[in-house]
Amino acid sequence: MTLIGMLHHRKDPRTVIKSYAYAIVAKAEGADFVYFSPGCVNLVTKRIHGYVYEKGEWKEQTVPFPDVIYNTGSPEKLAKAKSVIQKLKETIPFTTHSIGNKWNVAERLKEGKEFASYLIPTKTIKSSNDIFHFMNAFSNVIVKPIDGRKGQGIYFIQTDGSEYVVNKDSTDIRYSQAQLSSFFDPLFKKNTFIIQPYICSKTKAGLAYDFRLHVQKDGDGKWVVTTIYPRVAPEGTIVTNINNGGYTNYLAPFLKQEFSKEEAFNIKRKLEHFSLSLARHLDDLQMREYQEVIDEIGVDVGLDQDQKIWIYEVNWRPGCPPAFYLEMDVVKNGIHYALYLAKNKDKIKKEIQQKKKKELDINKIPIVAITGSAGKTTTKAFVSSIFKTRMNIFESKDYWNTTEHTKKHRDAIDSTHEAIVLEYGMAYPGVITEHCEIIQPNMSIVTNIGMAHIGNFDGDIRGIAHAKSELIHGMKQNGVLFINADDDNSRYLETEEFQGKIITTGIKKNADYRAYDVAYTESGMTFKMVLHNDEHQFFIPIFGEHHVYNALNAIATADYLGFSPLEIKSGLLFRKPPRRMTIYHLKDSITMIDDTVHSHPQAVMAAIDVLKNIAPARKIAILGQMRELGDLRDAQYQKVGEYLAEQNVDLIITYGYRADAIGAGAIAASFPEEAVKHFLDKDKMHEYVQEILQEKDTILIKGASKTNMFDTVAFLDNIYGLK
Repeated sequence: MTLIGMLHHRKDPRTVIKSYAYAIVAKAEGADFVYFSPGCVNLVTKRIHGYVYEKGEWKEQTVPFPDVIYNTGSPEKLAKAKSVIQKLKETIPFTTHSIGNKWNVAERLKEGKEFASYLIPTKTIKSSNDIFHFMNAFSNVIVKPIDGRKGQGIYFIQTDGSEYVVNKDSTDIRYSQAQLSSFFDPLFKKNTFIIQPYICSKTKAGLAYDFRLHVQKDGDGKWVVTTIYPRVAPEGTIVTNINNGGYTNYLAPFLKQEFSKEEAFNIKRKLEHFSLSLARHLDDLQMREYQEVIDEIGVDVGLDQDQKIWIYEVNWRPGCPPAFYLEMDVVKNGIHYALYLAKNKDKIKKEIQQKKKKELDINKIPIVAITGSAGKTTTKAFVSSIFKTRMNIFESKDYWNTTEHTKKHRDAIDSTHEAIVLEYGMAYPGVITEHCEIIQPNMSIVTNIGMAHIGNFDGDIRGIAHAKSELIHGMKQNGVLFINADDDNSRYLETEEFQGKIITTGIKKNADYRAYDVAYTESGMTFKMVLHNDEHQFFIPIFGEHHVYNALNAIATADYLGFSPLEIKSGLLFRKPPRRMTIYHLKDSITMIDDTVHSHPQAVMAAIDVLKNIAPARKIAILGQMRELGDLRDAQYQKVGEYLAEQNVDLIITYGYRADAIGAGAIAASFPEEAVKHFLDKDKMHEYVQEILQEKDTILIKGASKTNMFDTVAFLDNIYGLK
């Protein structure tokens, strides 16, 4: 007879209620059954001192190693005996293996790609700031522990504009922003939480509901639907879990009550097909990636107003469905599959060995290359962040954008990557051509054509446009090109012979993807767009209209590839590149804007716009040199000075050789001469800044990377300290 072992972290089977059912059903199906924990295993004698169920009671008994092991119990607690369990796995087939927590499952589904579009955008929370950013993007959000069970620890957060309303355990509590931070930040330090936008699934009576899809493998090793049933939350909460007061219904009457006859039929079929397809998919991933199998999952899904399915959670080892006849169905399927696995272990082992990771076909995945005089790195960060909501991607590191970097990237890309996002920099003609010869993109973004490196092109903007056009000539000619409709200099790009699709972005002029109602908020920018005839509001956690253009490039690219607005909104809450429009709140209510990565005239004027828009009191601009402007240097410095005067900046401080031309331009535009200071010695400049700073001042610090203006950021941080 086949001996089935039930592995659990608890030593005593009397504390594990389902052990009774499995022991009884195993006997009824003609199998022997032993319950054991890792401490009962003798690896030397290959025997187990466990428990067998006879005549209504558990009896201790020593038995040989089982033919198959039904793996249950807490993965975290079983992990303490990892070495013992690994030894057992080497010789005995396990019916299933843990697929991890909510975050792990989401990451696996992203890798699998087919079901990534059903995932609700999810991020781990570092601080309460993540809540505020998410709420700027989605209004209503869910916060829950990454390893939560049975609906415990779930918070539903809304805002009425002045306060935040937090619902937990059917109770609403109102918080100010500061109070919300004080409540959540200690929780986030103790445990890992995730945040998601709220998907509105409500009955006609206004009660939140979801569906539990319970699927298992049967005695033929095939996936079958054990049951599908709705779970309805009590009034005043969105938590449907039965342990929190939720209740269940049978599927057919629920669908009949809530939907038309045709809709009910289609939804039932959709849920059945989805549950089986997802189970097969996860099983295939488990075999391919980990050389393991799974035999049972419980999937919680919601339907939005368009009846699109969204995955809330995937549970390994879900609890028994709350209907009397289904509890035994679950056990019977589990025992039948264990018997199948014991008899077919060699066949299944061979099937697992045949599962190989697909070789990378670089012609079938998106390869996005980004160039332009400004915004490359931020655009890359936006694109990458959106892609990561459903893909395993390769992105160029930080500010790595030389051809030597691209060679390193080529060597680092492998078959696990489903998209590639690269930044192609250039300072001279021919450089972008070399980039494209190393890795040829099929999607390209030209952010703009500006003054960066213009000194290397005899002061001719057309020369820069010609060099940037190397990306258009070097990419796949049937690919997709994104260009800025608002950028006058982009008209010089050489698009005439390009055979692919050209997509435009903009704010001020008509474009395929056009933003409007652009506005500053307390922590970033909001804007609206129409996607597929529906208006959407977007939020980015970085200041400046110029960064809205960068976000537009990412939105257009993602939308072209089929990403949903929900995924796009989540991805726009990106990890901002360091030293790019980073806001520091110092003592005495002083605000410091760190934008010290690089500097050219358009970027400086964009940063001045931010200074103007976020400063509550005095506006101070500390500007270093701009490099590679050639003969245009003094004229461009003068334009920046004039712009400072136009925007009513209160104090101008410049640093470095010939940078005093900025102040001279401002003075020529009627800016007060006494409000302009120039330094060649950075230490003296720092002494002066320390002398003149006042409460509520806002300071912009910007300059070419070689001028090391970040030294000034570090100095002020050291003197005034972060709040």
